[in-house]
Amino acid sequence: MKFLKIEQRLLKQPQLKKDYADFLKEGAAEVRKNCPNFYMPHHGVLKETSSTTKLRVVFNGSEKSSNGVSLNDILMMGPKVQDDLFDIVQRFRLHRIVMSAAVEKMYRQVWVHPNDRCLQRILWRKTPDQPITTYELNTITNGTASAPFLATRCLQQLIVDEAINYPEAAKVARDGFYVDDLITGTVDVDTALSLQQDLIDMLKKGGFTLRK
Repeated sequence: MKFLKIEQRLLKQPQLKKDYADFLKEGAAEVRKNCPNFYMPHHGVLKETSSTTKLRVVFNGSEKSSNGVSLNDILMMGPKVQDDLFDIVQRFRLHRIVMSAAVEKMYRQVWVHPNDRCLQRILWRKTPDQPITTYELNTITNGTASAPFLATRCLQQLIVDEAINYPEAAKVARDGFYVDDLITGTVDVDTALSLQQDLIDMLKKGGFTLRK
């Protein structure tokens, strides 16, 4: 069983196991209901150069189930709702003062409807002497085909909703985001500082925290 393999690896690295458990704790809940479901294998990816989250837990929505079909096989991916990266970079090069940022743990900020969480099930236990328990992931999950669209669509909706309160920041965010990365700029430092604060405040309205 794939879970037992990842468990054995984690037992040999106590700090990695703690980080792994903390990551899952943020967005998983024990199963309380019966419904059509899908179980996703998972494993950890370490990125030592990261200044924030060094461990990322990756879920495999492409794993085939007992009927030979995976979750990603039946998910709709959704359309592209952001500009092409080439266009964003071209606009970025025109600014006298530039800035960049990224949304912290973007996927983890968007909740999945409770009726759909059965399709995001995983197996986990804190120690080998405990029974293996089924959990459901409450938020958008990296490794599912629909995740990029769902996250960027939520970001775009926030921009639309808050445009009346932050008109300049909304325009910048609409034109400057590529997935969770923002690159933009303006004409002078004072304007940049004001825009920076408006972007921070606007995105926090939807639970998106800017970092870097």
